[in-house]
Amino acid sequence: MIVLDMEMSGTSPTKHSILSIGAVDFLNPENVYYKECRIWEGAHLMKEALAVNGFSEQACVDLNKITEAEVVRDFFEWALSAEEHTIAGHNTAFDNWFLIAAAERAHTNFPLARRTLDLHTACYFHAIRRGIMPPTENGHSGLTSNAVSVYVGIPKEPRPHNALNGAKQAAECFSRLMHERTLINDFSEYSIPWLSARV
Repeated sequence: MIVLDMEMSGTSPTKHSILSIGAVDFLNPENVYYKECRIWEGAHLMKEALAVNGFSEQACVDLNKITEAEVVRDFFEWALSAEEHTIAGHNTAFDNWFLIAAAERAHTNFPLARRTLDLHTACYFHAIRRGIMPPTENGHSGLTSNAVSVYVGIPKEPRPHNALNGAKQAAECFSRLMHERTLINDFSEYSIPWLSARV
């Protein structure tokens, strides 16, 4: 699977643009992808989103960067070169909507499956199976990407968010939940909480 994270200029796939794409080939975790792009002409900028991902308004319109259309075409080519290219991530539907909208704007085919794997769901089920009630916020699940990281025993993602860091975090979380082992060398020093508790 391809573990994906992206940074965007806001929350609406039709009004906002992709700013960066980060991904990890889960079966070959040394094979990573990271590229930034400028926003498509007319895309909106949401200050709250930029505060999270650290992109300045100037960086969003930098003509030295490739276009959103170029980055999605390049990402699709990279993803399809992997042995297995089902998209996975935290709240994957959100990123997938942006990829689909960007492909439409670029007048290019969306070559990936619409079926995705979601880290939030995997962690929710894992916690329930262990008899742990996942956290809630305002009457719904509070399993943010940072909450999942803490659950599997790794530090929260550094701020501002970076798409490749996010993809590596998610890949490591998937590995710990599915295989009970470390995937990314950066996290090898951190033990898996439920395995440590068995000792």
